[in-house]
Amino acid sequence: MVKKLTVEKMAGACRDNQSVCSDLLLRIDSMVLNNVISPGEASELRRLVISHKVGVYDVFNVTANKGDSELLGELRQFSYGSKKSGFHIVHICTEMAPLVPNRSIASYVTGISRALQRKGHLVEVIMPKYASLNLDEVQGLRKLTIEAYSYFNGQLHENRIWTGVVHGIGVTLIEPLRYSSFFSREMINGYPDDFERFSYFSRASLDYIVKCGKQPDVLHLHNWETAIVGPLFWDIFANQGLENTRILLTCHGFNSQCTEQPDKLALCGLDPERLNLPDRLQDNINMERVNILKGGVVYSNRVLIMSSVHPKHTMVHNLSHGLEPTLNIHWDKLAIAPYGFDKSTWDPSSDSFLPENFNAENMNGKVVCKVRLQQQLGLSERASNILVACIFPKGAELDVHKMKGIILHARQQNIQFIFMGTNEGSVMNQTLEGLKKEIKDNKIRIVVKYDEALLHLVFAGSDIILCQSFLDPTDEIPLKALRYGAAPITHLCEATINRNFIHHDQEATKYSQLINSTFGNMSLNLAVDEIRNNPSKWRQRMIEAMTQDFSWDGECYDAHVEACSAIKNL
Repeated sequence: MVKKLTVEKMAGACRDNQSVCSDLLLRIDSMVLNNVISPGEASELRRLVISHKVGVYDVFNVTANKGDSELLGELRQFSYGSKKSGFHIVHICTEMAPLVPNRSIASYVTGISRALQRKGHLVEVIMPKYASLNLDEVQGLRKLTIEAYSYFNGQLHENRIWTGVVHGIGVTLIEPLRYSSFFSREMINGYPDDFERFSYFSRASLDYIVKCGKQPDVLHLHNWETAIVGPLFWDIFANQGLENTRILLTCHGFNSQCTEQPDKLALCGLDPERLNLPDRLQDNINMERVNILKGGVVYSNRVLIMSSVHPKHTMVHNLSHGLEPTLNIHWDKLAIAPYGFDKSTWDPSSDSFLPENFNAENMNGKVVCKVRLQQQLGLSERASNILVACIFPKGAELDVHKMKGIILHARQQNIQFIFMGTNEGSVMNQTLEGLKKEIKDNKIRIVVKYDEALLHLVFAGSDIILCQSFLDPTDEIPLKALRYGAAPITHLCEATINRNFIHHDQEATKYSQLINSTFGNMSLNLAVDEIRNNPSKWRQRMIEAMTQDFSWDGECYDAHVEACSAIKNL
């Protein structure tokens, strides 16, 4: 208990520190917009905050009740000394968790932002203020009483600016007034005027950054929705105090690129004739249209392709949907980065939900967790029993026929089996309820009601976790399974798995290399046989997997820092 409280106290102090820094930076933005300070002084004050995060927390841990003049006086008295060590990164994006839940980009933006801030970098997020946002976890949400105008369709239009802090990350929300219908809809995207919506937001973000006097090291763009920031930046904004800023584009696949009539580029102030050229935005297939994602690739200093499984050559040559010629030209600035998960929540060495913690060096706690799980679910309490869990991710469709086949297989193999969903009140849980009434077996348990503590215990106590796929970026189950010493085995047939993992590539991610050499080619039968017939080999296999960090703080973080370092050295 003392250990748990100590860990929680340290984690809380870290979050408070980050939140204070983010809140201070948002207050500095507000002071610039209200003409209290100049953009130049704001830039110096931001460097002060970034360089002295710990000291800033000690001095400014209460800012909400201080007026601008009082806060400014304290900031000016606070000595500025050391050179900043981390990067200042501003995401211009269309989603972020938990404001927008259950989407891969939203989880990624929050995950990598928190990982970067934990290691000394400063991260901010700018996104649209959708009417559907979940604002429950935004600290200090407030509407700025300033005039913030942006250019669109030949005129300047006013925007309402909201600021707050999410998980220690400063967040700015832009709400158009004249075009209020752009973001007052049920869905995030999928509308005929998506280009107009997101080009408006992209231009408004840059206008806001310049007006605030921000001078970030990196503007981080995501998919086609904010890729237009690339040409906007270099054609219009680079010489407006952003001479040292560079552009990083993240592509979460190439299946959605957004092609439009060239004339529409003028809506946000771009010159269609200048950009509708083969080496710029002209689409590679339909030359009468411009390709927005292509423009982002061309006008970015670095492009990260998010893929946990596929290497660069596969993404470019097989999965680029017509962008291959452009990607080949810009090959040297392309890099692969894997997805991750939040290890501050999912770590068996510190997980407060477990009866005993464990790690790769000491696996004894996993046995304790297994017996506790069996006891809690009324299964035979023997650590030697093979325990397999089938965890269905959020949004998954439950194939009842396949599930019954898995149950039959479990009976034949004489193994214990747990079925569990990860979403509260879902249709899938209703299906599980029906199966629970139908299936009666003392070695099979179907958990219908969502239970977070039990979910952690299932990961910790299981030998094998059945997964739907290794390819779905929203499905963190395989990553968490590896972290907790459970083998992720896919539902797919073995032949399908092999086709997915035939490649061997030096640019493949560490996660891909591990899955390719172990569990990606392993059926449930093979896994069970190895546990029974060669337990020492199985144990060693799991220990080696547990030692690798597949969270946002691991390989994903390294890829992002390497990208930022490369473009700052250009």
